[in-house]
Amino acid sequence: MTQGSLIAIDVGNARVKLGRFGSIPDAGLPEPMAVLPLDGEAPDWDAIQAWLGSEATAPPRWSIASVSRPTAGRLLDWLREHRPDDPVALLSTADLPLEVRLPRPDMVGIDRLADAVAVNRLREKDRPAVIVDVGTAITVDLVSADGTFLGGAILPGLAMAARALHDYTDLLPLIETKDLSAPPPALGQDTESAMQSGLFWGAVGAVRQLTDELARSTGCSPQVFLTGGAGPTVAPLIGPQARHFPHLTLAGIALATQR
Repeated sequence: MTQGSLIAIDVGNARVKLGRFGSIPDAGLPEPMAVLPLDGEAPDWDAIQAWLGSEATAPPRWSIASVSRPTAGRLLDWLREHRPDDPVALLSTADLPLEVRLPRPDMVGIDRLADAVAVNRLREKDRPAVIVDVGTAITVDLVSADGTFLGGAILPGLAMAARALHDYTDLLPLIETKDLSAPPPALGQDTESAMQSGLFWGAVGAVRQLTDELARSTGCSPQVFLTGGAGPTVAPLIGPQARHFPHLTLAGIALATQR
Protein backbone atom coordinates (compact mmCIF):
# COMPACT_ATOMS: atom_id res chain seq x y z
CA MET A 1 0.00 0.00 0.00
CA THR A 2 1.22 3.48 -0.82
CA GLN A 3 2.90 5.27 2.07
CA GLY A 4 0.52 7.59 3.89
CA SER A 5 -2.37 6.67 1.61
CA LEU A 6 -5.92 7.83 2.25
CA ILE A 7 -8.80 5.47 2.97
CA ALA A 8 -12.08 7.19 2.07
CA ILE A 9 -15.18 5.48 3.48
CA ASP A 10 -18.76 6.03 2.37
CA VAL A 11 -21.01 4.59 5.11
CA GLY A 12 -24.49 4.17 3.67
CA ASN A 13 -27.63 2.48 4.91
CA ALA A 14 -27.26 -0.69 2.84
CA ARG A 15 -23.56 -0.67 2.00
CA VAL A 16 -20.19 0.49 3.26
CA LYS A 17 -17.72 1.32 0.51
CA LEU A 18 -14.01 1.90 1.06
CA GLY A 19 -11.62 3.43 -1.46
CA ARG A 20 -7.82 3.65 -1.21
CA PHE A 21 -6.27 6.78 -2.71
CA GLY A 22 -2.68 7.82 -3.30
CA SER A 23 -1.87 11.38 -4.30
CA ILE A 24 -4.84 13.63 -5.11
CA PRO A 25 -4.52 15.45 -8.46
CA ASP A 26 -4.82 19.23 -8.65
CA ALA A 27 -7.44 18.90 -11.41
CA GLY A 28 -9.90 16.25 -12.48
CA LEU A 29 -11.45 13.48 -10.43
CA PRO A 30 -9.25 11.33 -8.16
CA GLU A 31 -9.69 7.61 -8.79
CA PRO A 32 -9.29 5.01 -6.04
CA MET A 33 -6.47 2.50 -6.47
CA ALA A 34 -8.63 -0.18 -4.87
CA VAL A 35 -12.23 -0.42 -3.66
CA LEU A 36 -13.78 -2.66 -0.99
CA PRO A 37 -17.59 -2.91 -0.73
CA LEU A 38 -19.12 -4.31 2.46
CA ASP A 39 -22.67 -5.26 3.39
CA GLY A 40 -24.06 -2.36 5.39
CA GLU A 41 -26.31 -4.53 7.57
CA ALA A 42 -23.57 -6.91 8.71
CA PRO A 43 -20.19 -5.53 7.64
CA ASP A 44 -17.23 -7.88 7.82
CA TRP A 45 -14.84 -5.37 9.35
CA ASP A 46 -12.05 -7.94 9.52
CA ALA A 47 -12.03 -8.05 5.72
CA ILE A 48 -10.51 -4.57 5.85
CA GLN A 49 -7.25 -5.86 7.35
CA ALA A 50 -6.79 -8.37 4.54
CA TRP A 51 -7.69 -5.69 1.98
CA LEU A 52 -5.10 -3.30 3.40
CA GLY A 53 -2.35 -5.91 3.31
CA SER A 54 0.96 -5.48 5.09
CA GLU A 55 2.88 -3.34 2.62
CA ALA A 56 2.41 0.01 4.32
CA THR A 57 5.44 1.75 5.83
CA ALA A 58 3.25 4.50 7.32
CA PRO A 59 -0.29 4.29 8.71
CA PRO A 60 -3.02 5.35 6.30
CA ARG A 61 -5.38 8.21 7.04
CA TRP A 62 -9.07 7.37 7.37
CA SER A 63 -11.80 9.78 6.27
CA ILE A 64 -15.39 8.73 6.93
CA ALA A 65 -18.60 10.18 5.51
CA SER A 66 -21.64 8.52 7.05
CA VAL A 67 -25.42 8.64 6.81
CA SER A 68 -25.78 5.70 9.22
CA ARG A 69 -24.75 6.60 12.75
CA PRO A 70 -24.95 3.05 14.18
CA THR A 71 -22.77 1.61 11.40
CA ALA A 72 -20.28 4.45 11.65
CA GLY A 73 -20.08 3.88 15.41
CA ARG A 74 -19.23 0.21 14.91
CA LEU A 75 -16.60 1.13 12.32
CA LEU A 76 -14.98 3.63 14.70
CA ASP A 77 -14.92 0.99 17.44
CA TRP A 78 -13.19 -1.43 15.06
CA LEU A 79 -10.61 1.17 14.06
CA ARG A 80 -9.85 2.04 17.70
CA GLU A 81 -9.25 -1.65 18.45
CA HIS A 82 -7.40 -2.73 15.32
CA ARG A 83 -5.81 0.50 13.97
CA PRO A 84 -5.20 2.62 17.09
CA ASP A 85 -2.27 4.54 15.57
CA ASP A 86 -4.06 5.58 12.38
CA PRO A 87 -5.45 9.13 12.10
CA VAL A 88 -9.23 9.02 11.69
CA ALA A 89 -11.62 11.83 10.71
CA LEU A 90 -15.42 11.73 10.67
CA LEU A 91 -16.45 14.35 8.13
CA SER A 92 -19.14 16.94 8.72
CA THR A 93 -20.67 19.51 6.39
CA ALA A 94 -18.24 22.17 7.65
CA ASP A 95 -15.29 20.06 6.45
CA LEU A 96 -16.34 20.14 2.80
CA PRO A 97 -15.02 22.69 0.26
CA LEU A 98 -18.58 23.49 -0.79
CA GLU A 99 -21.06 26.29 -0.31
CA VAL A 100 -24.49 24.96 0.68
CA ARG A 101 -27.29 27.45 0.08
CA LEU A 102 -29.89 25.89 2.38
CA PRO A 103 -31.38 26.86 5.76
CA ARG A 104 -29.78 23.84 7.53
CA PRO A 105 -26.65 22.69 5.67
CA ASP A 106 -25.80 20.40 8.59
CA MET A 107 -28.98 18.37 7.97
CA VAL A 108 -28.12 17.46 4.37
CA GLY A 109 -26.80 13.94 3.78
CA ILE A 110 -23.01 14.08 3.70
CA ASP A 111 -23.00 11.66 0.75
CA ARG A 112 -25.03 14.11 -1.36
CA LEU A 113 -22.61 16.90 -0.51
CA ALA A 114 -19.56 14.72 -1.25
CA ASP A 115 -21.06 14.00 -4.67
CA ALA A 116 -21.33 17.75 -5.25
CA VAL A 117 -17.69 18.30 -4.24
CA ALA A 118 -16.64 15.72 -6.83
CA VAL A 119 -18.93 17.11 -9.53
CA ASN A 120 -17.38 20.55 -9.09
CA ARG A 121 -14.18 18.95 -10.39
CA LEU A 122 -16.00 17.53 -13.41
CA ARG A 123 -18.53 20.06 -14.65
CA GLU A 124 -17.74 22.74 -17.20
CA LYS A 125 -16.99 26.16 -15.77
CA ASP A 126 -20.05 28.39 -15.37
CA ARG A 127 -22.43 25.51 -16.14
CA PRO A 128 -24.78 23.98 -13.53
CA ALA A 129 -25.03 20.26 -12.88
CA VAL A 130 -27.68 17.75 -11.87
CA ILE A 131 -26.41 14.86 -9.72
CA VAL A 132 -28.34 11.58 -9.57
CA ASP A 133 -27.31 9.03 -6.94
CA VAL A 134 -29.13 5.72 -7.41
CA GLY A 135 -28.71 3.88 -4.13
CA THR A 136 -30.86 2.79 -1.17
CA ALA A 137 -32.60 6.10 -1.72
CA ILE A 138 -32.45 7.96 -5.02
CA THR A 139 -31.36 11.57 -4.83
CA VAL A 140 -31.53 14.16 -7.60
CA ASP A 141 -29.63 17.33 -6.66
CA LEU A 142 -28.68 20.62 -8.28
CA VAL A 143 -25.34 22.43 -8.20
CA SER A 144 -25.38 26.00 -9.50
CA ALA A 145 -23.10 27.43 -12.18
CA ASP A 146 -20.89 28.88 -9.42
CA GLY A 147 -20.57 25.51 -7.66
CA THR A 148 -23.12 26.00 -4.87
CA PHE A 149 -25.23 23.08 -3.64
CA LEU A 150 -28.87 24.19 -3.92
CA GLY A 151 -30.77 21.10 -2.76
CA GLY A 152 -32.86 18.59 -4.66
CA ALA A 153 -35.21 15.65 -4.23
CA ILE A 154 -35.13 12.31 -2.40
CA LEU A 155 -37.23 9.29 -3.37
CA PRO A 156 -37.20 5.58 -2.51
CA GLY A 157 -34.65 3.38 -4.22
CA LEU A 158 -35.69 0.18 -5.97
CA ALA A 159 -35.09 -2.14 -3.01
CA MET A 160 -36.86 0.20 -0.59
CA ALA A 161 -39.88 0.54 -2.88
CA ALA A 162 -40.00 -3.23 -3.43
CA ARG A 163 -40.01 -3.79 0.33
CA ALA A 164 -42.83 -1.29 0.78
CA LEU A 165 -45.00 -3.02 -1.86
CA HIS A 166 -44.52 -6.31 -0.05
CA ASP A 167 -44.91 -5.02 3.51
CA TYR A 168 -48.02 -2.92 2.89
CA THR A 169 -50.02 -5.37 0.78
CA ASP A 170 -51.38 -8.85 1.39
CA LEU A 171 -50.42 -10.70 -1.79
CA LEU A 172 -47.55 -8.87 -3.50
CA PRO A 173 -44.27 -10.83 -3.15
CA LEU A 174 -40.92 -9.42 -2.14
CA ILE A 175 -38.94 -9.31 -5.37
CA GLU A 176 -35.17 -9.19 -5.78
CA THR A 177 -34.25 -5.82 -7.27
CA LYS A 178 -30.62 -6.82 -7.85
CA ASP A 179 -31.94 -8.67 -10.90
CA LEU A 180 -32.90 -5.33 -12.45
CA SER A 181 -29.44 -4.85 -13.95
CA ALA A 182 -31.10 -4.44 -17.35
CA PRO A 183 -34.34 -2.58 -18.13
CA PRO A 184 -37.32 -4.93 -17.77
CA PRO A 185 -40.16 -4.95 -20.32
CA ALA A 186 -42.71 -2.23 -19.61
CA LEU A 187 -45.51 -4.75 -20.13
CA GLY A 188 -45.51 -7.12 -17.17
CA GLN A 189 -47.33 -10.41 -17.83
CA ASP A 190 -47.47 -11.67 -14.26
CA THR A 191 -47.38 -10.07 -10.82
CA GLU A 192 -43.61 -10.20 -10.40
CA SER A 193 -42.78 -8.81 -13.85
CA ALA A 194 -45.45 -6.11 -13.43
CA MET A 195 -43.78 -5.08 -10.15
CA GLN A 196 -40.36 -5.07 -11.82
CA SER A 197 -41.73 -2.83 -14.56
CA GLY A 198 -43.39 -0.43 -12.16
CA LEU A 199 -40.39 -0.18 -9.85
CA PHE A 200 -37.77 0.27 -12.54
CA TRP A 201 -39.61 2.49 -15.01
CA GLY A 202 -41.26 4.45 -12.20
CA ALA A 203 -37.81 5.30 -10.81
CA VAL A 204 -36.46 6.16 -14.27
CA GLY A 205 -39.49 8.33 -15.01
CA ALA A 206 -39.12 10.17 -11.70
CA VAL A 207 -35.44 10.83 -12.32
CA ARG A 208 -36.12 12.05 -15.85
CA GLN A 209 -38.87 14.41 -14.69
CA LEU A 210 -36.88 15.76 -11.77
CA THR A 211 -33.85 16.28 -14.01
CA ASP A 212 -36.01 18.20 -16.49
CA GLU A 213 -37.60 20.32 -13.74
CA LEU A 214 -34.24 21.20 -12.21
CA ALA A 215 -32.88 22.04 -15.65
CA ARG A 216 -35.81 24.40 -16.24
CA SER A 217 -35.12 26.12 -12.94
CA THR A 218 -31.61 27.01 -14.12
CA GLY A 219 -32.72 28.49 -17.43
CA CYS A 220 -30.05 26.54 -19.29
CA SER A 221 -28.92 22.99 -19.98
CA PRO A 222 -27.07 21.55 -16.98
CA GLN A 223 -24.68 18.65 -17.17
CA VAL A 224 -25.98 15.40 -15.67
CA PHE A 225 -23.84 13.07 -13.55
CA LEU A 226 -24.91 9.71 -12.11
CA THR A 227 -23.47 7.44 -9.46
CA GLY A 228 -24.71 4.55 -7.32
CA GLY A 229 -25.29 0.85 -7.85
CA ALA A 230 -27.94 1.15 -10.58
CA GLY A 231 -26.21 4.09 -12.24
CA PRO A 232 -24.82 2.19 -15.27
CA THR A 233 -28.32 0.92 -16.14
CA VAL A 234 -30.13 4.19 -15.56
CA ALA A 235 -27.63 6.63 -17.13
CA PRO A 236 -28.33 5.87 -20.83
CA LEU A 237 -32.09 6.08 -20.14
CA ILE A 238 -31.81 9.63 -18.78
CA GLY A 239 -30.30 10.97 -21.98
CA PRO A 240 -27.11 11.04 -24.04
CA GLN A 241 -25.72 13.84 -21.88
CA ALA A 242 -25.76 11.76 -18.67
CA ARG A 243 -22.37 10.49 -17.50
CA HIS A 244 -21.83 7.75 -14.95
CA PHE A 245 -19.02 7.81 -12.35
CA PRO A 246 -19.06 4.75 -10.05
CA HIS A 247 -16.85 6.26 -7.32
CA LEU A 248 -18.17 9.81 -7.25
CA THR A 249 -18.87 9.85 -3.49
CA LEU A 250 -15.48 8.36 -2.58
CA ALA A 251 -13.78 10.95 -4.79
CA GLY A 252 -15.66 13.73 -3.02
CA ILE A 253 -14.57 12.40 0.37
CA ALA A 254 -10.96 12.26 -0.81
CA LEU A 255 -11.14 15.84 -2.11
CA ALA A 256 -12.64 17.05 1.18
CA THR A 257 -9.81 15.44 3.10
CA GLN A 258 -7.27 17.32 0.97
CA ARG A 259 -8.86 20.65 1.83
